[in-house]
Amino acid sequence: MDPVDGQHATLAVSPPFRPGRAGPAAVVPGRDNGRMTDGTGTGRLILAGAPLGNVGDASQRLRTALTDADVIAAEDTRRLSRLVHDLEVAPTARIVSYFEGNEERRTPDLLQALRDGATVTVITDGGMPSVSDPGYRLVRAAVDAGVPVTAAPGPSAVTTALALSGLPCDRFCFEGFLPRKPGERRARLADLAAEPRTLVLFEAPHRVAATLAALAEAFGADRDAAACRELTKTYEEIRRAPLGALAEWAGQGQPRGEFTLVVAGAPADAERPSDESLLAAVARAEAAGTRRKEAIAEVAQRYGLPKREVYQLVVDAKPA
Repeated sequence: MDPVDGQHATLAVSPPFRPGRAGPAAVVPGRDNGRMTDGTGTGRLILAGAPLGNVGDASQRLRTALTDADVIAAEDTRRLSRLVHDLEVAPTARIVSYFEGNEERRTPDLLQALRDGATVTVITDGGMPSVSDPGYRLVRAAVDAGVPVTAAPGPSAVTTALALSGLPCDRFCFEGFLPRKPGERRARLADLAAEPRTLVLFEAPHRVAATLAALAEAFGADRDAAACRELTKTYEEIRRAPLGALAEWAGQGQPRGEFTLVVAGAPADAERPSDESLLAAVARAEAAGTRRKEAIAEVAQRYGLPKREVYQLVVDAKPA
């Protein structure tokens, strides 16, 4: 369990304040406390962008978001402790852990703090909250409750890798982490095989070899891609090569560090997906709650096919 999980904690920093900086005023929930409010008496949710690995990328707004917060919801409180030490800031906020395992349970408590007038800052291990990281649930709850939500923007592994990849950046889509189970992963990649936009994916080091091999199988070994490792850190590495070559490289030994994968979109003359892939795409859309008519239209648009063609496939696939 996190050592400061759900408790008030003062993080060790050195020096505690910068020269000439006044100490923090007492925080009174529901009052202004010298901070920007919307005049409704509710608090404010701040999504703070954290450095990906180089503390020099931290913004002044991140420092302010940490020092002005009444509550800091951190993906990893130990990493937060190191970050504030490196930034030489002294938060006086109540620190709570907020990660995938407790996000659903902790969101109501954080929402109540916002309703009581607190400024809540959410920070992850790196990059922006909500983007394949904790934050979405609290943002949705705050929006539904009429609580102001803002951001202290910061680095993003998605756009950093995209810019460094050497692949087209004018249109792209972000897929986060692919499913871990091979069958589900193959189905997802079948859906994406004809996607014309550049794809950006996240992957853990112990799964990157299998993911690159699956990408090469689904998209073709000659599809251009870039494997971006340890972005902004000391051992940053960008490997640009076709998927087949990247899969071979990753298979030679387990690479270290978190990966962001960037894959070129399908060429304009990409082959039509198989009937099975089209039917599976319609079925997944229906399973997600989309009505069949809309699911057929979505799949047809995705692959540049006439709606009647996909519709006929679905009709022909029905049991006699």
